[in-house]
Amino acid sequence: MRIAQVAPMYEAVPPLRYGGTERVVSYLTEELVRRGHDVTLFASGDSRTSATLVPTSDQALRERFTLQEMREVAPPLHMAMIGEVLQRASEFDVIHCHIDYFPWAFLPFIHTPMLTTMHGRLDAPYLAPLVERFPKNPLVSISHHQRSPLAPLHPHWVGTVYNGIPVEQFPFGEKAGEYFLFLGRIAVEKRPDWAVEIAKRSGIKLKVAAKVDPYDQEYYEREIKDLFDDPLVEFLGEVDEQEKRRLLAGAYGLLFPIDWPEPFGMVQVEAMACGTPVLAMNRGSVPEVLRNNVSALIGNSVDELVALAPRLGDLDRRACRREAERRFSSRAMAEGYEQVYRRVIAEHQAEELGISMGAPSSRLPISA
Repeated sequence: MRIAQVAPMYEAVPPLRYGGTERVVSYLTEELVRRGHDVTLFASGDSRTSATLVPTSDQALRERFTLQEMREVAPPLHMAMIGEVLQRASEFDVIHCHIDYFPWAFLPFIHTPMLTTMHGRLDAPYLAPLVERFPKNPLVSISHHQRSPLAPLHPHWVGTVYNGIPVEQFPFGEKAGEYFLFLGRIAVEKRPDWAVEIAKRSGIKLKVAAKVDPYDQEYYEREIKDLFDDPLVEFLGEVDEQEKRRLLAGAYGLLFPIDWPEPFGMVQVEAMACGTPVLAMNRGSVPEVLRNNVSALIGNSVDELVALAPRLGDLDRRACRREAERRFSSRAMAEGYEQVYRRVIAEHQAEELGISMGAPSSRLPISA
């Protein structure tokens, strides 16, 4: 297939450091190329890919602009990107967008099938009116739980495809280490304060490898900074990809004490790939992505997670790795999207011929 991948421009593809959506786009793009597809990637000019790169900005936006500037320039720059994609639409069999709702209004004006993967939470108040206005736009979810806020509106879901990673590139940690790892971003919904509490009450060292975004700086200064001033806690700040993988492979367990409707949680899969089990709060897609007593121990409160912590080391680290290989590999993700592409192309052809395809299954395709 001739496939266009349209990535956000906030980070390069793949990101140099923190960045979820752009990293997924990179893994998917490289696997699709490996499988023989003709892939064109629309992304920032500092991206690195084996696909054909169409640079839509000189650099990733986070490298060029302050937070306030980015809020102002990101929408028009992404609209300009969409304009470039649409001008070349006839070159592709399918256009796969990863930039939220920006392309939705343009679907009726092109003759190429276009779909959007929703990578974030779906309970934002502006989304429901947009879904109501554009009910036929093909959408992909990254977990079944992610769909919940929009369920009353019956969006045109064409599949659920779990995020995948190149598992073989992640080092396997044969033996459990002596520290918990908290990885990602310092934000109120990630509950780094709960991570500190769990580590201290468990008597297990905690390494925090996390960035502090400008909009989280006040929260960090007011509520978190002093918590890290403890001999049991080591704050490493933001780390690069290789250091992240090394830390994951050497950890006793990943702490994932979230307090929000997590749509997927890439770090859970990355931990699995390294053989490291997860101690997780039962929120959002956690029980869908993780298998309790196999790749994780899942609890409903800080007290429960503290009680479960001593048992985490009993989980089979090779079983964690096998879970990642079976359910969350780049191959599994690409196979899922190939099914989606074929479905969207068939629907588009049927619509042009005036044939009704009926509602697609709400549970297929899925990388599992």
